[in-house]
Amino acid sequence: MRVYAITGGTNGMGRALGLLLARRGDRVLALASGEAGGRALLDRAREAGAGDRVDFLRADLSTVAGMNAALAGVRERADRLDGLVFGAQRFRPVREETADGLEATFALTYLSRSVLGHGLVDLLERGEAPVILNIAGPGGLPGRVHWDDLQLTRGYTGMRAAMQGSRCNDLLGADFPARHPGARTRYVLYNPGFVRTGMADPLPAPQRLLTRVLARVLARSPEAAAADLARLLDAPPAEPVSAFRRNTRLDLSGPAFDPGAAAGLYALTRALPLDGGPPERERHV
Repeated sequence: MRVYAITGGTNGMGRALGLLLARRGDRVLALASGEAGGRALLDRAREAGAGDRVDFLRADLSTVAGMNAALAGVRERADRLDGLVFGAQRFRPVREETADGLEATFALTYLSRSVLGHGLVDLLERGEAPVILNIAGPGGLPGRVHWDDLQLTRGYTGMRAAMQGSRCNDLLGADFPARHPGARTRYVLYNPGFVRTGMADPLPAPQRLLTRVLARVLARSPEAAAADLARLLDAPPAEPVSAFRRNTRLDLSGPAFDPGAAAGLYALTRALPLDGGPPERERHV
């Protein structure tokens, strides 16, 4: 039985993937902040005859305390991981700050993936063919890292924050082998394209309605996207890092995956004020 941890595991693609894996006999640790979503996931797993293979871990991954609670919770429930899937994200039209004073999209979409990815490598290295699958936006809409204002205190828009999160994740994946030389764990960045999820829910009413109409016509179902995700978990590329937009493999030689920029983002991440987390020697960012 393989063991997988999925952030954002109670909604959308995360839920669809978790149920697919559990139905086929794997064990799933679903991490999310909503208790109601967790209960609904467990109910669906029981209905599918897989209730004993799904655990729900409640954690607010937009806060440093929540990230560390997630690390501890996974360790309490598993002594190895075959896969770690990052799917937690939320579109925020208006800038919000977390309890740690961080811009919320940056904290959830990028920082939590850095903390958990680096912090669980030892469990992954015990897996059969371990992989980190980061559902982000490689090869998608343009955007950039705002190096002089990572917290977007000036000129915030929801799209700017989302695109910066995608570019930060490109660099996070590109930098992974430098932080874990010789690791067996493969890092896969994956852009699923247009999928019917709840991402449009926080939008103003006109945009929300338009997005939902377009999704009915153009978007794939979460279940269809989950099938592609499962294939990558089962057979990740041999290279330490790879990136895909749907089924198209992306060239990692471009500026989006620049090693120097990746190292620079890692250094800036290490310098963030993560008070309330573990001691500096134990932090995994």
